[in-house]
Amino acid sequence: MSELVTGEAVALELRPAKLPSRALAVLLDLVVAVFVYMAATLALVAATASLDEAAQVALSIATFLLVLVGGPIAVETLSHGRSLGKLAFGLRVVRDDGGPVRFRHALVRGAIGVVEILMTFGVVACIASLVSARGRRLGDVFAGTLVVRERIPAGQAGRVPPPPPWLSGRFAELDLSAVPDGLWLAIRQYLTRMQQLDAQVSWEMAQRLAADVAARTGAPVPQGEHPAAFLAAVLQERQSREARLAFGGTGSVAAGPSSSPFSPGASAEPVGPPAAGGGAPGGFAPPSTQPPAPGTYGSPVAAGPRVPVPSSSAPDAPVRPDEPPAGRPATGFAPPA
Repeated sequence: MSELVTGEAVALELRPAKLPSRALAVLLDLVVAVFVYMAATLALVAATASLDEAAQVALSIATFLLVLVGGPIAVETLSHGRSLGKLAFGLRVVRDDGGPVRFRHALVRGAIGVVEILMTFGVVACIASLVSARGRRLGDVFAGTLVVRERIPAGQAGRVPPPPPWLSGRFAELDLSAVPDGLWLAIRQYLTRMQQLDAQVSWEMAQRLAADVAARTGAPVPQGEHPAAFLAAVLQERQSREARLAFGGTGSVAAGPSSSPFSPGASAEPVGPPAAGGGAPGGFAPPSTQPPAPGTYGSPVAAGPRVPVPSSSAPDAPVRPDEPPAGRPATGFAPPA
């Protein structure tokens, strides 16, 4: 496992690809490229039979550079690091910070690959990969890239924590069409790794992501809720809609047997800004070890009506501190300071 640090100081745990899988991926790419080169050469010979020998040699060199050098560069650029061989073996080329490769990275890898793979039959590339701690060949070193494994066992994949019960289904009428896929990916990655981040960094990331979602949907974070709980509820609503579309209106996303980290009975509390005086982070009360009282979270409660998302322009109704808001069971949470 290799840790890559992004520009936002977030450590990514990626699995560098081993030499055998990389060699098989390169071999598959070379076989396809050679077949394409042979077909292009035969077509070129038939089309340029009337030309002189110098023109034919020039066209042959141009075909070689176009197919065996420019082809892999174009494929890696357009597919963001996934050639046919890498796609078959579950590999991808990424930057040193975990981001997608661009044209300049693919150009450097392809240009150096002509020497260390084609001209030396892969001997230089194999030696460089064996010497490197992360299995990088010379093209990866000069381009600042790394070949990683995309396919990992399902049990090792990060799991998105379920939202609190009182937020499940609360955003059913929310318009999520304006939220881009990149923001959904960032939310999912944050929720799966928020317990591993520093408290202050996690709180700032949750606030920034929640603000981005609120700006695109028009629904602010509910008053008194942790921003991460809001993100988990919105993400669960999106997954529920995708399940209904996939299964013809019958699919749904269940919270599962694991408890939510935002609930008072969870084993780990959600991270938040460090509270002054050594209190619980984010204004949350520590989990209670006593059995839940009737009517609180953890005891059977009849499902109430769905609470609509409050509008940012509507004034908040006064809530007594000794009773929960309407439509929401008592949670055991202390209000934020």
